[in-house]
Amino acid sequence: MTQFFTHHGLPLLFVVVMLESFGIPLPGETALIAFGVLAAEGNYSIAWVIVLAAAAAIVGDNLGYWLIGRLGGRALFERSSWLRRYADRVLPRAERIMRRHGGKTVFFGRFIAILRFTAAWVAGLGRMPWWRFLFWNAAGGIAWAAAVGLVAFYSGKAAADAIQRYGVFAAAAVAALIVIGWLGLRIGKRWFEARL
Repeated sequence: MTQFFTHHGLPLLFVVVMLESFGIPLPGETALIAFGVLAAEGNYSIAWVIVLAAAAAIVGDNLGYWLIGRLGGRALFERSSWLRRYADRVLPRAERIMRRHGGKTVFFGRFIAILRFTAAWVAGLGRMPWWRFLFWNAAGGIAWAAAVGLVAFYSGKAAADAIQRYGVFAAAAVAALIVIGWLGLRIGKRWFEARL
C-alpha cells in the first residue's frame, strides 16, 4: 500500500483535497500532512505537494461556489415555501456578510475545518463577486497548502532524523511524553474547574 502512495499518490492527493474543498467529507488536510511527511522522506518534492494541494483547494472551492452556492443553493431554496421563507430571512444576512467580510471569511475559512468548504457555498449564496472570491480563495488555498505542507515536511524530517539518530525507542518516548502531557492538561483542567 505504501508503494502505491509513494509512486502514484500525487493525483490521489489532488482528488482528495479537491473533493473535500467541494464539500465531500474526506480527510484533505490529513492527506496533505501525510504527503508532506512523505516528501520529507524523499518520496516527493514538497514544492509539488504544495502546488497540487493549493490547486486542488482552489478548484474544489470554485466548484462549491458555483454548483452549490451560486446555482444549486438558490434553486433549492425555491423548491418549497418553507425553504423560501428561510432563504428570505438568511440570504440577505449572508449577502451583507459577504459584502463586508467576504474576503476575510473566504481566506481564513480555509484554515478552519467546517468553513473549509462552507465558506465557498456561503460566498456563492451571498452573491460575492466571483473575481473577488477567486482572489481570496486562491490566496487562502496557497497559504493553507504552504503552511500545512511545510509544517508536515519539517516535522516529518525532524521525526525521521530523531528516529534514525536515536532509534524507535526515542520516538516511543516522545510519543509517551506527548500523551502524558495531554493527560496532565486534561486532569489539571478538571481539577481547576472543580475548584471554581
